[in-house]
Amino acid sequence: AGKVFFGVCAPEEIFAKYKYLLKVSDACNWSGEQKCDLSVSFCTRDYFGEKVALYYLWLGWYTRMLVPAAVIGIVVFLYGLAFFNTSPLIHEVCDSNITMCPRCDIRCSVWNLSDTCTNAKVSQLFDNEGTVAFAMFMAIWATLFLELWKRHRALHVSKWKVFDWCEEEEELILEIVNNPQCKPKEFRHSYLRSIVVLLLVTLVLVVIIGLAHALVICRVLTAILLSQSEWDFFRDHATTIAMLSGAVLHYITIQVMTRVNKTVAFKLCEFEKTRSFAATEKRFTVKMFTFQFFTLFSSLFYVAFFLGRINGYPGNYVRIAGKWRLEEVKLCFRRTKAKKMRRKCGNCYRKACREEEGNFNLCDLCKLRSWLDNYDLNDVNAFSLFNEFLEMVLQFSFTTIFVAAFPLAPLLALINNIFEIRLDAIKMVSLERRLVPKKTNDIGVWTRILEAVGVMAVIANGLVIGISSDFIPRLVYRYHYGPCATSNSTSMDCMTGYINNTLATAFMSNDKVREDFNYKDYRNDEDQSLTSQFWLILALRFAFVILFEHVVVMCKFIAAWFIPDSPIRVKNDRLDDKLRRLKKELQ
Repeated sequence: AGKVFFGVCAPEEIFAKYKYLLKVSDACNWSGEQKCDLSVSFCTRDYFGEKVALYYLWLGWYTRMLVPAAVIGIVVFLYGLAFFNTSPLIHEVCDSNITMCPRCDIRCSVWNLSDTCTNAKVSQLFDNEGTVAFAMFMAIWATLFLELWKRHRALHVSKWKVFDWCEEEEELILEIVNNPQCKPKEFRHSYLRSIVVLLLVTLVLVVIIGLAHALVICRVLTAILLSQSEWDFFRDHATTIAMLSGAVLHYITIQVMTRVNKTVAFKLCEFEKTRSFAATEKRFTVKMFTFQFFTLFSSLFYVAFFLGRINGYPGNYVRIAGKWRLEEVKLCFRRTKAKKMRRKCGNCYRKACREEEGNFNLCDLCKLRSWLDNYDLNDVNAFSLFNEFLEMVLQFSFTTIFVAAFPLAPLLALINNIFEIRLDAIKMVSLERRLVPKKTNDIGVWTRILEAVGVMAVIANGLVIGISSDFIPRLVYRYHYGPCATSNSTSMDCMTGYINNTLATAFMSNDKVREDFNYKDYRNDEDQSLTSQFWLILALRFAFVILFEHVVVMCKFIAAWFIPDSPIRVKNDRLDDKLRRLKKELQ
């Protein structure tokens, strides 16, 4: 008298109690027409449950929404490419005969500005006027994505009859089914535990940020030691070797810290003594995402906002330890055991068991072999789906937070997701054991995390454009210091002379400077003091960041207000459904 429900076998009376309690609590609209025997269905929701189905629903929606972002990113890239050969900034760098300061103190010779010709060309592709508009678009796109996702989710959970599903009532129902005399686990809160957890989380974040700084220092020291080597190969390629070694160390650090972060997040959740598994899952998700976010993004934030901005200048370099300049540069065993067990089972000679079609029951031997085949697959746990979400949300963060620095990020994310959906499906169906089906009507705390990422995207893109890029200095030069601002001549490009304007000169009259060199900064040639142009650019940088963030945030709020979370059709369908159920109860 067994009954199959989401692949779980149990007596009929268990399912009867479960359905009746759901009906009483209104946690789920369980209609009489709904089938319990879903073992023959191949739909994602029927086989894996609503929780996995919502993951694929969200991933598919995210992938489709990447299409317009990818198209506009390509347009911005082509815009930079269109002025690739005509930009006066590129010609000034590539045709320059200016001598620049040595990159280190010992065995580093002067270099020509024209040596950075390739870097100037690449920079022109990604750092142009179109980038500003694209960054604003992506910040608003993140909001539109979330608001439209809420509507898309509401439409499907309404069809699945789980719109009013409640996580707490579901847990209580399962407890009552197992033990009618059970008592609920009460909510508890401890300010002491919360303070301890907050301090420990802060400590972990400090360690992660410290590791990022340690990698930077390690790369600098490697470049210095290699530049002083007796081997010509190491001296000539000191910067490249240091960069590659730093990348390898960064990768190793990410792999190690990923495992450490997971362990620490679990321990902190155990220390908090949450009321239920659902609460544990939510808190673990927030902690793990925070740790991974800092692990992956610390180095990027350093490169974007600090690299090259705290070096000092010739005669007064910032040094490490007062000496070095800062910016010089179990599965196999399980399979074997399963194979031995299959050999002990013997072979089935029943003709019906080998037929592809027909309604019949497999013999016990074939059932046992099928169970062993499933046991042979990779193990899963309650957090297996968490790993898939974490991977995609981190990708969403990369795509939105630093899109101003790389407009082609949405295109690469789109290409990745086209394969990701299918690879995840193959992995879940063919390579892993079946996840225990769970009911839900939302992606949970991931929605709040995505909203937080959207806010961070506004701040980060504003800072990248206003602080890190040359967008503001170019505007200042074009309208205040360039040839178009100082004369009425129209025969000359407005950006002519911009590169020379950004350079300062270090004279040999300074005891700490050996020769006359140029370096990029807005400083007076006489006393190396900051010029008025530096302070004007700095003021406009901060003004742009404030204006950019306020305008984009306002657009985000308007978009969120304008788009309702649930379609009108869903609201009307739910209203009619409730009326029909009430009439039925009255009868």
